[in-house]
Amino acid sequence: MAKCNPKYLALSVLVVLTTVIVLTLRYSRKDHDSEEKYLSTTAVAITEVVKMGFCLTVVFGKNGYSVSDFLGQLQQEITLWDTMKLIIPAGLYTLQNNLLFLALTHLDAATYQVTYQLKILTTAMFSVLMLGKQLNALKWFSLLILMTGVILVQWPSEGQQSAEVVGDKSAAMRTAGLVAVITACFSSGFAGVYFEKLLKKSPQSIWIRNIQLALFGIILGFAGVLIYDHQPVMEKGFFQGYNKLTWFVVVLQAVSGLAIAAVVKYADNILKGFATSLSIILSAIISYFILGDFQPSGLFALGALLVITATFLYGYAPSTTEPAKPNKKTDIR
Repeated sequence: MAKCNPKYLALSVLVVLTTVIVLTLRYSRKDHDSEEKYLSTTAVAITEVVKMGFCLTVVFGKNGYSVSDFLGQLQQEITLWDTMKLIIPAGLYTLQNNLLFLALTHLDAATYQVTYQLKILTTAMFSVLMLGKQLNALKWFSLLILMTGVILVQWPSEGQQSAEVVGDKSAAMRTAGLVAVITACFSSGFAGVYFEKLLKKSPQSIWIRNIQLALFGIILGFAGVLIYDHQPVMEKGFFQGYNKLTWFVVVLQAVSGLAIAAVVKYADNILKGFATSLSIILSAIISYFILGDFQPSGLFALGALLVITATFLYGYAPSTTEPAKPNKKTDIR
């Protein structure tokens, strides 16, 4: 029996996960006549609880399922001062997750997928400012193409200009979704670079770091529920509107980043570019034929093509005599 090439397996996992996450979250946030919509703040909080449980289970397994070794590692590696350093990225990730729920409430999956690629630009910007990284001319050119593509995707078509609503959402709600996803890109870029900077100076494993992140994520997530949705929770309960799909979204959100990190070491930049491209195309097709909330236009097609091109160009690296070494510490949020 022929062995499966790890690169193509990684490509398949990346495409499926990135596409399914967006489409299921989008479908769960659509208005369904017979169903009450769940509160996104509660979903974000519960996602952090699931993520914490998953990371603790992994660390427990790495200690041979020995309770004493497990508790010993936690006591040794998790200190108060060290954990406090994670409050900034944890807060930004919590904000980002809430914004993504908001964005996919008001934007179709295809538009969201393309626009969210702006995180490449924000991550590059913060990498230059915070880590002192230098970008070559090709990368700067690809970022310019990326910005142009996102602008074209968001440019109103003739139908959108003449109509007061887009699908069953008002233009104001679409703008709110756009602002949410752009803000999430900045949050993601800063938090990712900040987290990378901490990892380079840290002896802790990525799993311990994510336990620390999840700890603050739980605190901040439930604080968000208390601040923004206290009244609805008191009236109808914390899990109002939850169904099987909601729980699937929660679990998928919790473990997807960890799963992607587990396979991304097998994927080079070209494969990751293919994964992004295929995910955008699949999201557009499914949004049009199944979800019915996406109307493609010439400007969208051109903008998406530019974004896909920019993704490949930014990840392109000239071949060298030595193979690239996998990054042992990857941001898996």
